[in-house]
Amino acid sequence: MKMPSFFPVTIFYPAKKILALFLLVLGFGIFQTSPSLADLRVCNQIGKPVSIALGYRTDQGWQSEGWWVAAPDTCSTVFQGDLNSRFYYLFAADDISGGTWDGSVYMCTRDETFTIFGVEDCLARGYERTGFFEIDTENKTDWTLQLTEQDTNRP
Repeated sequence: MKMPSFFPVTIFYPAKKILALFLLVLGFGIFQTSPSLADLRVCNQIGKPVSIALGYRTDQGWQSEGWWVAAPDTCSTVFQGDLNSRFYYLFAADDISGGTWDGSVYMCTRDETFTIFGVEDCLARGYERTGFFEIDTENKTDWTLQLTEQDTNRP
C-alpha cells in the first residue's frame, strides 16, 4: 500500500515544528547569560586562614561587621549585591602568624561574630577599637581584593 504524499508532511511537519521550537527554547536557556553577581570579595593568597572584618557607610551611619574566614587560596564574599559606595574599609588578620592588614580608619570590632553600628566610643561601649584600611572601588558595582604576604603588617 502506497502512502499518500501528504502523509509525511501532515504527520511529521508538526512534530518537526514542535521539536524545532523545543530546541530553540532549550538553546536560549543554555546560552542565555545569567546576570553577574556584584559583590565585594576578599581573596586569601597567603596559605593560612585569614579572618576579615568590613566597615562601610549606610543610610543610618557607619557599620562594621565580622568575621568572615577565608581559607588559604579561597575568596570570601564580605558584601553581597551591588556596591553602593566608592569606599569600603577592611581589617584582616592572619589567624596563625598574627600578621594583619590594617590602617588608620578606626571602627569597632569584637572577638565574636558582630554587626556594630557607629564608630564612636568603641571601648566605652564594650568593643575593641580596630584600625581598618580603605578600599577604593572606583565606583564599580563589584570588587575583588587580594590579600598577599607582601601587604601584611607582621607583629
